[in-house]
Amino acid sequence: MNISNLIIYFITGGVVTTLIVVLEESGQTMLSGFATLIPVFTLVAYFFIGQTKGGVAVAQHAKFVLVGTLTSWVPYMLAIAYLSPKIGPNKAILVGLAIFFVLALIYIVAANRFGFFK
Repeated sequence: MNISNLIIYFITGGVVTTLIVVLEESGQTMLSGFATLIPVFTLVAYFFIGQTKGGVAVAQHAKFVLVGTLTSWVPYMLAIAYLSPKIGPNKAILVGLAIFFVLALIYIVAANRFGFFK
């Protein structure tokens, strides 16, 4: 891994994140929502992992992330959707992140202990 690759990774992720925020702030909620649905991190990561490690590494990572998404990201999003109108977005995000990290840690420990996705 060299510094030029790190710069490319950083810029690629930053451009899409900036696009999402700019679209939302300009009232383009539908486009912002669509852009948010684009799996930016995995898109960028899998492109570069595929170049350096190949298709098997991408497939293994995708399986791990798929199950991890169902166990930790879905509850995180549900918590934010449910709690934001009740306690405000900042507190809802904080609670959602706590839920995410607890479930993600449980998932990682279980995956490591039972040898999932090796």
